[in-house]
Amino acid sequence: MSDAPASDGMFEQDPERPALIDAATGTTRTYGDLTDRAGRLAAALDSKGLDPVADTGSRAVAVMLPNCIEFLEVAAAASRAEASFLPVNWHLKRDELAWILADSGARVVVAHPSLREHVDAAVADTPGTAVLWAGSEYEDAIAGHEPADRPGWSTPSFLFYTSGTTGRPKGVVHSGLDPNRMHAAQLGLAHLWGFGPTDVHLLAGPAYHAGPLGYALNTLFTGGATAVLPAWDPKGALAAIDRHRVTTSFLTPAHFVRLLELPEAERARHDLSSLRLVIHAGAPCPVVVKERILDWLGPLGCEVWELYGASEGGATRASPDEWRARPGTVGRPWPGTEIRILDAEGAAVAAGGDGVIHIAPPGGGATFHYHRDEAKTDAAWRDGAFTVGDVGHLDDDGYLFITDRVSDMVLVDGVNVYPREIEEVLFAHPAVVDCAVVGVPDERHGEQLVAVVERRGDGLPVDALAAFAREHLADYKVPRRWELVGELPRDPNGKVLKRLLKERLSG
Repeated sequence: MSDAPASDGMFEQDPERPALIDAATGTTRTYGDLTDRAGRLAAALDSKGLDPVADTGSRAVAVMLPNCIEFLEVAAAASRAEASFLPVNWHLKRDELAWILADSGARVVVAHPSLREHVDAAVADTPGTAVLWAGSEYEDAIAGHEPADRPGWSTPSFLFYTSGTTGRPKGVVHSGLDPNRMHAAQLGLAHLWGFGPTDVHLLAGPAYHAGPLGYALNTLFTGGATAVLPAWDPKGALAAIDRHRVTTSFLTPAHFVRLLELPEAERARHDLSSLRLVIHAGAPCPVVVKERILDWLGPLGCEVWELYGASEGGATRASPDEWRARPGTVGRPWPGTEIRILDAEGAAVAAGGDGVIHIAPPGGGATFHYHRDEAKTDAAWRDGAFTVGDVGHLDDDGYLFITDRVSDMVLVDGVNVYPREIEEVLFAHPAVVDCAVVGVPDERHGEQLVAVVERRGDGLPVDALAAFAREHLADYKVPRRWELVGELPRDPNGKVLKRLLKERLSG
């Protein structure tokens, strides 16, 4: 990868260069368009009552839109308005949205008219919050205002709400609204991955998630173009790469599974030679899936790098060669980052031993806090390192391997069982498309393992799957119940909704 050039941010690029592309229609907005429209939209947001949040003094703009180029325009406008940018999952309903608006203190929401029922109801529950509807009202607001009279920031400041395993979503606030620090963070990310003005990035995942959004905006920060895929579609993604000569993208293992399910003839008919880099994260990638994606994209000249991190911060990455040498690894720490494996008492665990993964960011000290939740913040941090509840181990060379999430662990007859180990075995069966293993209450054993499997065709009996599992796993790790389904429930970013599976299977 080549180093990215220095950047003054998205508002200091060549005004004639393309910035935003609708991957489906080809509609394009240049950096000149983006700078002008973001400035006007910032003024429109101010006129809607973009007041500072009482207890933080910050300003926050929420957006509730499906993937579209306007989503990124609002992010740019928030930057010009010197306000935090709050992306909200557009699938949320009234109560969920109202809680986020009230907790964040956002005073303006840019929303899609198709969401009017839930947005109107949520806003009614949060007095003082105004709505700007996408479409004609949005365009009229831009046309009716002169650009905001402030220089703005070179990159947005984010406020992400990340779903926990229990309770309400928690707002992740990265420390401070220091423009120099924000600029340096974006520049560091660009250098890490070699992003630059010749790149065309495909935004394929939901823009309200930290990973897809962050890499799309970093491309704009360095002067490249971002092509926005309105909704995930494997054929549409390949067509967009071909049509727009996409060079980079951020995907998840669920995207890989759907791409690999396409017939070889469909995959072969698209020219993917422009693609130089795919970063993947969001969920553990089964070894079999990773091997197949490397075998497909590697010979085309595309490097597939694995990333481990969260909305709270990045941690490790693995190159294709590193992963081939150590299948299953998520790599070594980012520059300046330290990975610590700790036991329940906070003591370091030796290489090869499982423990809770803690990430110590560069520079020392806490780099984020949970909005208005001191207890959760204190629980996440220990001696300058934070955890999101994942379990794993380091090998002798410092490569990290994820075992599972603490919350997904199943206790069978008093023995800890990690579902991911079982899922890796099941993925190796040629008839398994996708799978998830969860634990449900069991009077005799404490918990019982249940495997939920998507299969190819109709010729895979449960007995054959169970026999396959017994060949590779200890008896207590073999699921006692099996469910065959057409498709696993997932969130729009591809993560299996294990909580929903547990609720259904426990009923």
